[in-house]
Amino acid sequence: MRVIIQRVKSSQVTINGEIVGKIGRGLNLLVGIADTDTDAELDWMARKCLELRLFPDEKGDDRWQKSVQEIGGELLVVSQFTLYGDCRKGRRPSFDRSASPQLALYLYNGFVIKLQASGLHVETGQFGAMMQVTIENDGPVTLLLEREAI
Repeated sequence: MRVIIQRVKSSQVTINGEIVGKIGRGLNLLVGIADTDTDAELDWMARKCLELRLFPDEKGDDRWQKSVQEIGGELLVVSQFTLYGDCRKGRRPSFDRSASPQLALYLYNGFVIKLQASGLHVETGQFGAMMQVTIENDGPVTLLLEREAI
Protein backbone atom coordinates (compact mmCIF):
# COMPACT_ATOMS: atom_id res chain seq x y z
CA MET A 1 0.00 0.00 0.00
CA ARG A 2 1.24 3.47 -0.85
CA VAL A 3 -0.10 6.76 0.40
CA ILE A 4 1.03 10.22 -0.60
CA ILE A 5 0.28 12.24 2.51
CA GLN A 6 0.08 16.01 2.17
CA ARG A 7 -0.44 18.53 4.94
CA VAL A 8 -3.03 20.97 3.61
CA LYS A 9 -4.78 24.19 4.49
CA SER A 10 -7.66 22.94 2.33
CA SER A 11 -8.35 20.37 -0.36
CA GLN A 12 -11.26 19.31 -2.53
CA VAL A 13 -12.26 16.80 -5.18
CA THR A 14 -14.42 17.79 -8.14
CA ILE A 15 -16.12 15.46 -10.62
CA ASN A 16 -17.84 16.93 -13.69
CA GLY A 17 -17.78 20.37 -12.10
CA GLU A 18 -19.38 19.21 -8.82
CA ILE A 19 -17.49 19.19 -5.52
CA VAL A 20 -17.82 15.69 -4.03
CA GLY A 21 -15.36 16.03 -1.14
CA LYS A 22 -13.92 19.06 0.62
CA ILE A 23 -11.85 19.63 3.77
CA GLY A 24 -10.15 22.44 5.64
CA ARG A 25 -6.91 22.04 7.62
CA GLY A 26 -5.69 18.48 7.71
CA LEU A 27 -4.32 15.80 5.41
CA ASN A 28 -4.90 14.98 1.76
CA LEU A 29 -4.28 11.25 1.28
CA LEU A 30 -3.72 9.81 -2.22
CA VAL A 31 -4.11 6.05 -1.79
CA GLY A 32 -2.68 3.28 -3.98
CA ILE A 33 -3.57 -0.37 -3.30
CA ALA A 34 -1.29 -3.21 -4.39
CA ASP A 35 -2.44 -6.65 -5.48
CA THR A 36 -0.82 -8.13 -2.33
CA ASP A 37 -2.38 -5.76 0.24
CA THR A 38 -4.43 -7.09 3.15
CA ASP A 39 -6.14 -5.74 6.26
CA ALA A 40 -2.73 -5.71 7.98
CA GLU A 41 -1.52 -3.00 5.60
CA LEU A 42 -4.74 -1.02 6.15
CA ASP A 43 -4.34 -1.15 9.93
CA TRP A 44 -0.72 0.00 9.80
CA MET A 45 -1.37 2.74 7.27
CA ALA A 46 -4.45 4.16 9.02
CA ARG A 47 -2.59 4.29 12.35
CA LYS A 48 0.44 5.93 10.70
CA CYS A 49 -1.64 8.57 8.90
CA LEU A 50 -3.51 9.44 12.10
CA GLU A 51 -0.49 9.49 14.43
CA LEU A 52 2.32 11.05 12.38
CA ARG A 53 3.39 14.37 13.90
CA LEU A 54 3.10 16.72 10.95
CA PHE A 55 1.66 19.88 12.52
CA PRO A 56 3.21 22.59 14.69
CA ASP A 57 1.90 23.06 18.21
CA GLU A 58 0.02 26.11 19.45
CA LYS A 59 3.27 27.89 20.38
CA GLY A 60 3.78 28.55 16.70
CA ASP A 61 7.29 27.18 16.38
CA ASP A 62 8.12 25.29 13.23
CA ARG A 63 8.72 21.94 14.90
CA TRP A 64 6.17 19.29 14.12
CA GLN A 65 4.66 18.31 17.46
CA LYS A 66 1.05 17.33 16.71
CA SER A 67 -0.76 14.69 14.68
CA VAL A 68 -3.89 15.29 12.64
CA GLN A 69 -5.83 13.65 15.49
CA GLU A 70 -4.34 15.99 18.08
CA ILE A 71 -5.28 19.11 16.11
CA GLY A 72 -8.76 17.81 15.22
CA GLY A 73 -7.90 18.06 11.53
CA GLU A 74 -9.79 16.70 8.57
CA LEU A 75 -8.94 14.01 6.01
CA LEU A 76 -9.58 13.84 2.27
CA VAL A 77 -8.98 10.32 0.93
CA VAL A 78 -8.60 9.87 -2.83
CA SER A 79 -8.04 6.54 -4.62
CA GLN A 80 -4.96 6.70 -6.85
CA PHE A 81 -4.12 3.42 -8.62
CA THR A 82 -1.40 5.22 -10.57
CA LEU A 83 0.80 5.17 -7.45
CA TYR A 84 1.70 1.63 -8.53
CA GLY A 85 2.64 2.66 -12.07
CA ASP A 86 6.05 1.19 -12.92
CA CYS A 87 7.94 3.39 -15.40
CA ARG A 88 11.30 1.59 -15.37
CA LYS A 89 10.82 -0.02 -18.79
CA GLY A 90 9.47 1.43 -22.00
CA ARG A 91 7.50 4.63 -22.38
CA ARG A 92 4.17 3.54 -20.94
CA PRO A 93 3.65 2.76 -17.23
CA SER A 94 2.84 -0.79 -16.23
CA PHE A 95 0.19 -1.24 -13.56
CA ASP A 96 0.78 -4.95 -12.95
CA ARG A 97 1.23 -4.43 -9.20
CA SER A 98 -2.02 -2.45 -8.77
CA ALA A 99 -4.86 -4.37 -7.18
CA SER A 100 -7.83 -5.42 -9.31
CA PRO A 101 -10.67 -2.89 -9.18
CA GLN A 102 -12.76 -5.22 -6.97
CA LEU A 103 -9.97 -5.80 -4.42
CA ALA A 104 -8.87 -2.16 -4.51
CA LEU A 105 -12.42 -0.90 -3.85
CA TYR A 106 -12.86 -3.32 -0.95
CA LEU A 107 -9.55 -2.32 0.66
CA TYR A 108 -9.98 1.39 -0.09
CA ASN A 109 -13.39 1.37 1.62
CA GLY A 110 -11.87 -0.52 4.56
CA PHE A 111 -9.15 2.12 4.86
CA VAL A 112 -11.73 4.93 4.86
CA ILE A 113 -13.75 3.14 7.57
CA LYS A 114 -10.63 2.80 9.75
CA LEU A 115 -9.94 6.52 9.39
CA GLN A 116 -13.57 7.40 10.17
CA ALA A 117 -13.32 5.35 13.38
CA SER A 118 -10.91 8.03 14.65
CA GLY A 119 -13.83 10.45 14.93
CA LEU A 120 -12.21 12.94 12.55
CA HIS A 121 -14.14 14.42 9.64
CA VAL A 122 -13.30 12.27 6.58
CA GLU A 123 -14.24 13.09 2.98
CA THR A 124 -13.50 11.04 -0.13
CA GLY A 125 -13.37 11.25 -3.86
CA GLN A 126 -15.23 8.69 -5.96
CA PHE A 127 -13.46 5.41 -6.59
CA GLY A 128 -12.65 4.89 -10.27
CA ALA A 129 -13.87 8.32 -11.38
CA MET A 130 -11.92 10.95 -13.30
CA MET A 131 -11.36 13.51 -10.56
CA GLN A 132 -9.82 16.94 -10.28
CA VAL A 133 -8.07 17.35 -6.93
CA THR A 134 -7.34 20.86 -5.69
CA ILE A 135 -4.74 20.98 -2.94
CA GLU A 136 -3.66 24.03 -0.98
CA ASN A 137 -0.44 22.64 0.51
CA ASP A 138 0.63 23.78 3.95
CA GLY A 139 4.40 24.02 3.94
CA PRO A 140 4.45 22.24 1.53
CA VAL A 141 4.69 18.99 3.45
CA THR A 142 4.46 15.89 1.23
CA LEU A 143 5.54 12.39 2.26
CA LEU A 144 5.37 8.93 0.74
CA LEU A 145 4.19 6.21 3.12
CA GLU A 146 4.65 2.65 1.99
CA ARG A 147 3.77 -0.67 3.55
CA GLU A 148 4.29 -3.86 1.59
CA ALA A 149 2.57 -7.14 2.53
CA ILE A 150 4.81 -9.31 4.67
